[in-house]
Parts: sequence; C-alpha cells; structure tokens
Amino acid sequence: MKQDRAVRTRRAILEAAAMVFEDRGYDAAKLTDIVSLAKVTKGALYFHFESKEHLAQAVIEAQVNMHAPFAPQEFKAQEFVDVGMVFSHRLQYDVLMRGSARLTLEHNGRELDRAAPYLGWIELHTALMAEAKERGELLPHVDPSAAARLVVGAFAGLNVMSQTLGLELDREVSALYANVMPGLVLPAVAERLDTAPGRGARALHDQAEACRCDRPVPPRPPAAALAPTT
Repeated sequence: MKQDRAVRTRRAILEAAAMVFEDRGYDAAKLTDIVSLAKVTKGALYFHFESKEHLAQAVIEAQVNMHAPFAPQEFKAQEFVDVGMVFSHRLQYDVLMRGSARLTLEHNGRELDRAAPYLGWIELHTALMAEAKERGELLPHVDPSAAARLVVGAFAGLNVMSQTLGLELDREVSALYANVMPGLVLPAVAERLDTAPGRGARALHDQAEACRCDRPVPPRPPAAALAPTT
C-alpha cells in the first residue's frame, strides 16, 4: 500500500539523517549524504521534509514521540526510574535516539528548537512523580516538578560526560537513580526499586511479555501500605 510505503520511506530518511547528524553534527551534515544513505531520491526527501532544518527538527522530536507506556509496576517510582533506564538502553542500539540526543545537546544549528525534548521529558517525569505522591510513595518534602527537572537535567549531563570520558551511560544512569531515589521516596519503596544496570532491557522485556499476553499487567497495591506505622 502507498501509505505503508510512505511510512517506511519517512522512517528510512529519519534514521539515515540521525546517523549523519550523530556522526557529523548539524552544520556539517549534507542532504546528499542522507539521501544516499537512505537510498531515496531527493524528491522523496523533500516530499516528507521541506529542509534540513525541518528534518533535524523531526529527529529531535523523535525523543518526545518515543514514550510508549511500559508495563505497570508495583510502584510509580519504579516507572519514573524506568523512563530514564529505557532511554539509556535505547541509546545503545537506536540510531534515531542517538541522533536526536546529539542534536539536542549540541550548540550548532541555533535555528532549531531544542526545548521540546526537555519539556516532554520533564512533563512525563512530573506526571509520574505526582502519581507516586498521590499513592504515598514519596517523602513528604518532595516536589514532583523539582524532582523531575533535577533528574532530566542530571541525565543530560551524564550523557555528555559519558561520551566525553568514554564511560558506560547505563551504569552512570543506574548510579544516578541509586543515589537520588532514596532522597525522594519512602525507605520501604527505595529498597524495592530496581535501579541496577540493565534495568532498561528488563523493563522492555516486561512490556513485551505484557503485550504478548494481550492483557495489562495489574498494578499492585499503593506504597502507602508499606509506610511504617507508629
């Protein structure tokens, strides 16, 4: 079908563009290289994207569109952790996510709007923290919005540092959550969170299993029941 072919062509262009942007950055990237890598004509590229700026913007915004719902977890705080751990995992094999991250973090191409990914991540993290607060998982002083901005900003910094120093991002992000979450959630919740390296792959496996069963994984009781009684 023509529609299916158009979707595949658009995806091929986006992935090729992400590879070129990741390798060369925005300014040095050439549409001719993207067309060659995607094995499409320039006409096909301009059918989907009117300019290099428009194409780069679409690659950037791919981060915002990646947020598929994960299998429900015992704690909303675990889902909060899983968002970052899954993204860290996807950066290892998903060229579109890597190209998007490169464009978001670099300073070239000042005409590009780099706010959307940050705002999208912050909104998602804030919503999960707000749900965790409603369920009694958070310490009383925690502001969901402030916690969301802290983690999103720290993740971005770790991504840059890991690339610069040749560190394994998954382990650095694991350490981030292992150190930050005890200051955000009840001790009874913190001790049951999975923040270990490889959590992103495990969360995706959980989601695949839930989809294979064609039924949602039922959420467990709220964490308020775990709070120590006095």
